[in-house]
Amino acid sequence: MQLRHATTLTSNDYVTRQAWREASLDRCPAHSRGGCGFRRNGSYLRVEPPGMRVARWYCPTAQTTWSLLPDCLASRLSSDLAEVEQVVTRVETGSTVEAAAAAMRPDITLPSAVRWVQRRVLPVRAALLAVVTLMPSQFAGCTPTVAAVRAVVGTTPALVRLRAVGAAHLAALPPPLGFGPRRRPWQRWGRRRQHDPGADPPTAGG
Repeated sequence: MQLRHATTLTSNDYVTRQAWREASLDRCPAHSRGGCGFRRNGSYLRVEPPGMRVARWYCPTAQTTWSLLPDCLASRLSSDLAEVEQVVTRVETGSTVEAAAAAMRPDITLPSAVRWVQRRVLPVRAALLAVVTLMPSQFAGCTPTVAAVRAVVGTTPALVRLRAVGAAHLAALPPPLGFGPRRRPWQRWGRRRQHDPGADPPTAGG
């Protein structure tokens, strides 16, 4: 499970300082009174940026591992939030998904690049919609776009700041902003794909 490591460091600075060594978790999230054998369990390597590691802990009683994800990193996506925001902004400012994919990922085929863009754009849109819904007093009249959220939080990258602003809701917010569950494939496209149920099959007696 993921928890937030509050930090103002960029992903590159986090790697340079090896800031995962400074991350601390004083008590077990599942057993606040202790006595469960909760202990630090090293760190794991992230794909991007090179050299990035995330600190983690283990509770043998709950048989659960917790990791402290720094604010600069996207959750359940091998990117940092600043990079994700750049991709979404490019699409929001008028570029088609295909054009953005071709420009940002010329190193791979266009279909693969389109999927790379969509894995960032679609979840961020869902996360921003969840934010403005869960915090109406702070985001009254705000549309679920990066540009609109930037205007409210007053900083860029907005997604990094938004993780701090919405810290109380991270367990409910979807990735790459929050730590909630991934949406099922059918949810990514807005509806469940079902087969036509058709007529009932004949009974054994005909």
